[in-house]
Amino acid sequence: MLVGILSDTHDRVDAMAAGMALLRDRGAEMFVHCGDVGGQRVLDLLCGLKSVVVWGNSDFDQAGLSRYAAALGIEGRGLLAEFEVDGKRIAVTHGHDRRLMDRIVGGGQHDYLLHGHTHVARDERVGRVRIVNPGALCRTTKKTVALLDVRGDRVEHLIVAV
Repeated sequence: MLVGILSDTHDRVDAMAAGMALLRDRGAEMFVHCGDVGGQRVLDLLCGLKSVVVWGNSDFDQAGLSRYAAALGIEGRGLLAEFEVDGKRIAVTHGHDRRLMDRIVGGGQHDYLLHGHTHVARDERVGRVRIVNPGALCRTTKKTVALLDVRGDRVEHLIVAV
């Protein structure tokens, strides 16, 4: 399965729409947002799609966003999402809780850790865990998203033109 990964939109609907379009064009079948959504308008773009969202340190109304996401049929998972895709265990968190990230990496129970927060694209392996940050769609000179091919264990960072 191809998973489209986005993060740090901070309510930039135009950038989110462009990132989603790019990922869909590349075949993404599922979408993961790694937090700092910013508002309901960003969630509207995930409506009707297989998607998972976690909240970041700038998502101030997490309870309200959770209710809105649920009404749209989007899985809003709080600060940590854990699920399986094609037999691979994936953890998603925003990245602002360093201890949580260390616990996931050190626990050895996940194949992938997806996160945001730093606004810097990342793809590295620590032990058995592949850590992927798609970059950001706001507050960066180069807006990026990532495409994860779970079956092929491939990650591609894509530049989003806005």
